[in-house]
Amino acid sequence: MSEIEIRLARFDAPVAQQLIKEALADLGARYGGTGDDTPVDASEFEPPDGAFVIAYLGGEPVGCGGWRAHGPDTAELKRMYTAPTARGRGVARMVLAAVERSARDQGRKRMILECGDRQPEAIAMYTSAGYDRIPNFGFYKDSEGCVSFGRAL
Repeated sequence: MSEIEIRLARFDAPVAQQLIKEALADLGARYGGTGDDTPVDASEFEPPDGAFVIAYLGGEPVGCGGWRAHGPDTAELKRMYTAPTARGRGVARMVLAAVERSARDQGRKRMILECGDRQPEAIAMYTSAGYDRIPNFGFYKDSEGCVSFGRAL
């Protein structure tokens, strides 16, 4: 099995944008529409108020995720994705760990995220990683099927 490598990247880098496009297509297939209409700006993922990482498997980009500031002590997880060909190999867990470490290194004390109820594999990963259900927040807080999670870093 090839080793998974995690690298920091700019949110607007071509490799990041390609993975985000794939992530949104996956969400669109599950939920319809564009997949996610949450407003995001590349500048939100720049240190010290955010970061974005890419996972590589065998030298190929196969996953991504990032965080942006959500208040002074909280980070919001955004754009987590693993390509179908790399699922079940620990990519998402490594991306999540890298994103959490980055947020913690920038002084964040808590990570929160929005997810949809049609992503059972993501929900299972988040709960097994210590995330608990929290009141919905953000862009989809009043949307049917939105589930939100958080945990102390």
